[in-house]
Amino acid sequence: MSSKITTKKLEDMAAERAVIAALCQYGLDAYLEIDFIQADHFTNEMNQLIFSCVQKSIFDSSKVELSSILSIANDLGIYDQINTKDEIGFIRSLFNFPILKDNIAVHASKLAKLKLARDLKKTLKACEKHLDSVTGDEDIMDVISKVEEPILDATGDIYKGSSKQTELIGEDLDDYVQYLIDNPSDFAGIPSGFDRFDVAIGGGLRRKCVDLVAARPKVGKSMFGDAVAMHVSSELNIPVLVLDTEMSKKDHHNRMLACLSGVEINNITTGRFAESEIEKEKVLAARDKLKEIPYHYISIAGESFENILSQMRKWIYQHVGFDDNGQTKDCLIVYDYLKLMGSEGISSSMQEYQVLGFQITKLHNFMVKYDAPCLAFVQLNRDGITKESTDVVSGSDRLIWLCTSFSIFKLKSDEEIADDGVDHGNRKLVPVVARHGEGLDDGDYISMKMFGKYGKIDEGMTRNEIHVENRSRNEGFEIDEDVNEESDISDM
Repeated sequence: MSSKITTKKLEDMAAERAVIAALCQYGLDAYLEIDFIQADHFTNEMNQLIFSCVQKSIFDSSKVELSSILSIANDLGIYDQINTKDEIGFIRSLFNFPILKDNIAVHASKLAKLKLARDLKKTLKACEKHLDSVTGDEDIMDVISKVEEPILDATGDIYKGSSKQTELIGEDLDDYVQYLIDNPSDFAGIPSGFDRFDVAIGGGLRRKCVDLVAARPKVGKSMFGDAVAMHVSSELNIPVLVLDTEMSKKDHHNRMLACLSGVEINNITTGRFAESEIEKEKVLAARDKLKEIPYHYISIAGESFENILSQMRKWIYQHVGFDDNGQTKDCLIVYDYLKLMGSEGISSSMQEYQVLGFQITKLHNFMVKYDAPCLAFVQLNRDGITKESTDVVSGSDRLIWLCTSFSIFKLKSDEEIADDGVDHGNRKLVPVVARHGEGLDDGDYISMKMFGKYGKIDEGMTRNEIHVENRSRNEGFEIDEDVNEESDISDM
């Protein structure tokens, strides 16, 4: 008795159409949900071509139109294949196809699993041929390898980037060393504008890293974050995204205008700067500069953590982009600040430290995936007023484990101000953990000078440098005097 073996095609035309339709209608918003899908996930050749055009249209302008599809088809040399009556009619129908954006991930997941099944099916056929060559004289592991190796090759992409794949440490080492030779730099990462801080944490704000700064409320952590964002965007012309949980866009406007113009922030907030022609000119000049820099702001107050991550993804695609190798171009994300908020996977019974641990895990994974640096802030607990260690913030174990550097930004004690001298400011920055850097000596810190009425913060000397300077003075050596804080501002 013979039985007929039926072969299933492992395809779903309805899902293929739904995915392309969603991309046509929702553009980048939909693509960010399914950025793992590529043309070879489609079985229909025309669907593959249309998807390639739609995908490039999204990359170019974040939205999709019939004209953009046809223009890209021409660029790709497939215009004649797509520009037929039937195909144009099909493409037009995609823009009216009933599909909810929230459902695209379901259809895309189906296409991914069907492709995996097709790939495995081909692999099993190849394995069958390999097994036909077995004579029985082989070692048992040789027989197993005839099946194992092809299957591992077929499924390798699933584990890309996970601990299940290994690489020789020397692989591509020649290229890397040559790149370092050809591209010398003072910093391994993006300079923050605070040189001593950059050196302490290992050469600036690095890709795939979260550099964490902890502070008590009203100490000036937001001003510190703004100072970094301003330096990176205005001096280095690198796109910056500031995610803010507290301050409004106008608050940022006032602070940034004050910082750039040297006009007191109260005069800007009230509009009194217009009473002085000199101040008015300074503010207008600052306004013109701010309009040109790649400083991006979004309020995330009340947003779920998943939505915040989605906003970050959109920003990278829309305003940063990727180089020819698919690597994210230079950028910086400033997150002010990590705190309790709703999220999938978070229950009302979870403690604060558990929520923050959840968030830092997600944030760290995002930075690794998109090869971007992040400067994030978190609140110190009350122990942080007097202590300078890793246990002064909720969820400290998980936070310290996943961050690249951990610093404390706080007020100096009265004794420290008296010891350093008032000219060296009343705040300090203490790098406690620095995985890539040397940090500072025990008991040392970076003095920070606050100019609150100008929305400005400057990095001063370290405590050890101050003590060396004072010792030199006492021994009769001449040292250049620091410029007076107020005169430094007035000259801007």
